[in-house]
Amino acid sequence: MSESQPNPETDEGEEQRERTTIRQGREYEETFRLDAAEAGEFLVEVGEQLQAGDELTLTTDEWELPFAFGEPVELEVEFEGVDDPELELELELPGRTDERAPSVE
Repeated sequence: MSESQPNPETDEGEEQRERTTIRQGREYEETFRLDAAEAGEFLVEVGEQLQAGDELTLTTDEWELPFAFGEPVELEVEFEGVDDPELELELELPGRTDERAPSVE
């Protein structure tokens, strides 16, 4: 088989594989160890989605996590300067509700 022809054994499997969507009602947590430049790029992309609207979608090759967020957004900055200094940034986005207030008659 030449390199220019597709390999049906590997190409079909990759095309058929879809991302798992992480939805409400599930809990999910994963830690990523990145270099600073890659983490910065991720934070910029998150910031752009936060500025653009009220929905954020995170993805990897295996999963996607769409999230409709509300206000207020909580940003926590924590600095531990003893022994091994560490700076922790935490962003909490509350879920957006589509509920409406009841009518007053």
